[in-house]
Amino acid sequence: MSRLFGTDGVRGVFNVDLTPEVALKLGLAIGSYFGSGSRIIVGNDFRAGSLSLSNAVISGLLSCGIRVYYAGFTPTPALQYYIKEKGFDGGVMITASHNPPQYNGIKVIMDDGIEASREVEKVIEDYYFSLRFKRVKWRYVLNQVYSVHDVNDFYVRGVLKLVDKDLISKRGFKVVADLANNVSSLTTPKLLRELSVKVLTINGDMSHEPYRTPEPNRESLSDLYKVVTAVGADLGLAHDGDADRVIFIDELGNFIPGDYSATLLARYLVERDRDSPKRVVTAVSSSVVVEEVLKPLGVEVIWTKVGSIGIARLMKRVGALCGFEENGGFMYPKHQYVRDGAMTIALMLEYLAKEKTTLSKALSTIPKYYLIKTKVPMDRERAFRMVEKVKEVYSKHKYIDIDGVKVFEKDYWFLVRPSGTEPLLRVIVEGRTKGIAEKVLSELMKLIKVGG
Repeated sequence: MSRLFGTDGVRGVFNVDLTPEVALKLGLAIGSYFGSGSRIIVGNDFRAGSLSLSNAVISGLLSCGIRVYYAGFTPTPALQYYIKEKGFDGGVMITASHNPPQYNGIKVIMDDGIEASREVEKVIEDYYFSLRFKRVKWRYVLNQVYSVHDVNDFYVRGVLKLVDKDLISKRGFKVVADLANNVSSLTTPKLLRELSVKVLTINGDMSHEPYRTPEPNRESLSDLYKVVTAVGADLGLAHDGDADRVIFIDELGNFIPGDYSATLLARYLVERDRDSPKRVVTAVSSSVVVEEVLKPLGVEVIWTKVGSIGIARLMKRVGALCGFEENGGFMYPKHQYVRDGAMTIALMLEYLAKEKTTLSKALSTIPKYYLIKTKVPMDRERAFRMVEKVKEVYSKHKYIDIDGVKVFEKDYWFLVRPSGTEPLLRVIVEGRTKGIAEKVLSELMKLIKVGG
């Protein structure tokens, strides 16, 4: 049987790979899994096709006797928080998160607010491919979709409850927020103003044709760097499409990788949340800086596969202070076990206010590596062959292969892995100097070229 779900939901180019017909079938499969009478809430971001896909999924759910609630335009973590706190049986979020604008996606959320496990996904896939849908008799189909209008405000209030509002307000932060022309514009400015932050927004109108690519990376945020320094802001921040991730820019206009900002927050939380387990869960794509900073504080670092679902489920099972990825996804269990851009922003502001420091000064207290990220277009079969080739060549080095292959050396590390959402081979290299990182990347690219 083919796989439908990738690293985080079902993704594809709208009206090519991911059509309303696919969404309808998936809605039937999801409804068949949850069962008649279940309360399911559906939300979406502002990508092309989001309303079309939402309506198609809702049609499938209704056919299975589901009581459907519709949240409209909302960030993914806002919908997840609402599901958990309001006692829904589950939810469906229409989003492709950080993927290019032509993509859209469908993710299934369970009653705890976390995305469906791989086991649940397999059951849904079985319904999808076998067409054994559990439709209800005509008399049991509901002719109503319940509109829900308070998801975004409820979410902002939930974040505010967990930070020291007075401490942050007294600092008088000035922040530039890049909202990716998507649903973070409905929550992040409000959150910041509730914390007495003077906020300047860019890319703040919602559009399915965003000014920059939805993934907040070094290349896509060049305008944000300039605006931060031009207006003398304390920091900048940038979301992806559905606002479950956030990347920070320091007051000097420097890009801060997500695992570095997460390491700062984790170090802060060790002292702040002493009742939490001294354990963090992070993906193999994160920097070795995580261990260098946190292990001396007695914090256990657990490496796992790339993908927020696996991190979240593992955190919930073993208990953790926090969890994160290098892409700006940070999970704070006291709020919810999922990536949450707004919660991450509030914690970072509290940290900077508490320590009476700037982001650049805070970063100067942890080791620095030079990071290079690139991607090579190829199909998944070839990408897996490349991983095996790299593993063979570097077999005498220390490595872990729970997701691709991550090789460790004294002055560098690298990760080579197939993308879970796109036909790509992802390559991440970090070296103690730019020269070391570039040399390692050059060797890897030669190997990939020869091996292809």
